[in-house]
Amino acid sequence: MNKTFLTTLLSLSLALATTGCDVEQTRDGEMPTVDVDVKGDSGQLPEYDVDAPDVDISTKESKVKVPDVDVNMKEKTIEVPDVDIDLPADE
Repeated sequence: MNKTFLTTLLSLSLALATTGCDVEQTRDGEMPTVDVDVKGDSGQLPEYDVDAPDVDISTKESKVKVPDVDVNMKEKTIEVPDVDIDLPADE
């Protein structure tokens, strides 16, 4: 359940971050001109101007109802894995 919650939270955060951006292309891209002698124009990547939203995060106190759970612990013997690693010798 915790993994599902974190995945959902990450997906919603990513969706909010990408939908709030205003992206404008400021320069067209251009393929490089190449000569057989490996000489030529290096080309040009497009440029983008991205205006992201301003996000203000703060905290506030709020009263919520939470369960009061008492847990009684008892000791029990169980089998657990024991791992031994033998590294190869340097020759």
